[in-house]
Amino acid sequence: MQTAPPFPMPTTQVPSPQDADYEDLLSLWADLESGLAMVLANPHNIPDFGSKIRQYDRWMQDLLQQDTDTALYLLFQLATNASVGYSALHALVCAVLCHITAHELRLVESERDSLVCAAMTMNIGMTQLQDSLAVQTSPPTDAQQTLIRNHADASRHVLTSVGITDPDWLDVVATHHNAHDPHSDVQTLGLVPRLAHTLRVVDRYAAMVSPRKSRTGRSVTESVRSIMASAVGAHDPVGFALVRAIGLCPPGTYVRMDSGETAVVLRRSAKANHPLVAMLISRKGDTFVPPRLHRTATSSPLIQAALTQDAVKVRVNHQSLLRQGIYADRAAASR
Repeated sequence: MQTAPPFPMPTTQVPSPQDADYEDLLSLWADLESGLAMVLANPHNIPDFGSKIRQYDRWMQDLLQQDTDTALYLLFQLATNASVGYSALHALVCAVLCHITAHELRLVESERDSLVCAAMTMNIGMTQLQDSLAVQTSPPTDAQQTLIRNHADASRHVLTSVGITDPDWLDVVATHHNAHDPHSDVQTLGLVPRLAHTLRVVDRYAAMVSPRKSRTGRSVTESVRSIMASAVGAHDPVGFALVRAIGLCPPGTYVRMDSGETAVVLRRSAKANHPLVAMLISRKGDTFVPPRLHRTATSSPLIQAALTQDAVKVRVNHQSLLRQGIYADRAAASR
């Protein structure tokens, strides 16, 4: 008698965004996050752990392939709102950003695979601690600091103990916090240091935009400014690739326009800082009903700065906005 699989896996074809409701797509990403959370929390109870991680990677790629802008919108809404279950959501956001950045950097498939698997499992040695720290209002204790310092080696040990043999996956996890010489060219580094550096940049960015009980998440503008400042000084293509791939203000980001309105980014464009946005609040504080779509690539106003989630006090119909964004892109493409 065949038993049902103990972890969420896609059982039907992923619906295209124009056919699926916002709730359907959000549910698929939430199921993926939930399944990954159970695997990361119980690695020694998972038969063929490596195959399970690769299954979740393929599921993630299926969702991204349908519509990357919709996926980014959903993920950034999740990442900047949730602090509960932080470890799995952070792993998933980092995996998505690594996948997109790997494409921008033109990594070969095997390198992308090792990088994304490392992103999903880099903190498996401190999963419970990471979730605790996300809701902890006090600074980490001395004991917690020790676990944080040693978590990369601990994560490699866990992965080895559950049968992972891919040396690049293991070495990237073990070294993803090791800083390279800031005066060296990242492109001249060996494979593992390059992949570890890519993961470190993505990890840092995702952590900065995510909220904790002890602090709100930083705006993506602040986060990108920090990443890019490091990139400029270190001849680093990774920070630039990340921004080219997701934009200075990714889909799902709330922004203030230079005319004073508040908007939310719906879809990327060919220019990193000129996405399609939906105007939500006028400069006088009135809510636009319905929200007004605006292409910053073709006319003013332009984005002035990103806003944190807690700075925007308006109820948003995400389902309607996503559909409008998709239809607007279709209409533009057909001209």
